Amino acid sequence: MGGTEHLTVQREGATLVLTLNRPDARNALSLPMLVGLYDGWLEADADDTIRSIVLTGAGAAFCAGMDLKALAGDGMRGERYRDRLKADPDLHWKAMLRHHRPRKPVIAAVEGHCVAGGTEILQGTDIRVAGESATFGLFEVRRGLFPIGGSTVRLQRQIPRTHALEMLLTGRPYSAREAADIGLIGHVVPDGTALAEALAIAERINACGPLAVEAVKASVYETAEMTETDGLAAELARGWPVFDTADAKEGARAFAEKRPPVYKRA
Repeated sequence: MGGTEHLTVQREGATLVLTLNRPDARNALSLPMLVGLYDGWLEADADDTIRSIVLTGAGAAFCAGMDLKALAGDGMRGERYRDRLKADPDLHWKAMLRHHRPRKPVIAAVEGHCVAGGTEILQGTDIRVAGESATFGLFEVRRGLFPIGGSTVRLQRQIPRTHALEMLLTGRPYSAREAADIGLIGHVVPDGTALAEALAIAERINACGPLAVEAVKASVYETAEMTETDGLAAELARGWPVFDTADAKEGARAFAEKRPPVYKRA
């Protein structure tokens, strides 16, 4: 498994856990963190024994966004990773899930601050769990900046436009309950339990047919902007082949025999 000094990687069964690991800086984005994130997404896609991904933060925060101190001074830390950025100038956007979508479901486990770039990364995840004291928001306009991680495009597609515009234009913080009320996150849990809840959701996903899970996720995203007619046609093209897999036959046999299925991605 990969990882860097600012991004840890570990396995929990069939789940890959990626942890933003700069707790002293509230997990503000750094070049080592971004490189580690991107490598984590690639590792999950390449390893068929990984069926889901959980993204979380170390310490008391999820992610406080860009390292503004570095931005105002000598730039992002991590000189030894600059060759990676030079070779792939979009690496940081892929890491933040702006230009990249993993095949496997991504579940966010949020504690503490998830603001600016943290809220932008959040929009690239599929399922979102937060501790009740978590804070969300896009603070860029308050600092004369632009939320260029995709929020002016994606946020209005994920929550009602009036809420998206208020979040984008006021730069105010949102509590976990308010974020859930507007649909930005799906679960609010007691503080300190977001990771456990995310892992529990991941386990439920891991128990399902992996080919079916990946096809369902792909269909949801690729049909999002289609007309209903085009979307239904695309869904059929994506979904029908799943019925002809060995996994589908195993699922039917297991149901008939009243036992847990054993899927082999075939």
